[in-house]
Amino acid sequence: MLLPMIETIKKTLLAGVGAAVLTKEKVQDALDDYVRQGKLKADDAKIIAEKIAERGKREFEELSQQASAKASELFNKNDSAVSARLAALEARVALLEATANPPPTPTRNGEP
Repeated sequence: MLLPMIETIKKTLLAGVGAAVLTKEKVQDALDDYVRQGKLKADDAKIIAEKIAERGKREFEELSQQASAKASELFNKNDSAVSARLAALEARVALLEATANPPPTPTRNGEP
């Protein structure tokens, strides 16, 4: 049950990384176009690209931390639920065993 959830989270994060790479390439292409058209100096384009990349990195790290915290919360919640169900089942089994196999009743001389 946990393995498919972990794989889904991993694929989601990897998709986010892929989207970030594509976005960076598109930003770089747009900045290169502005430089070619003379609307922006190459040095300014480099500074802008670095700022955008840094901001994207920060946002990705924040989202990654939030996703990790949410996953941990879900796993802990699920673990608590499983532990509670297990304890309830153990109690039921103990009760069933006690009623199915009652202790022998002693005879008059104290022997079973």
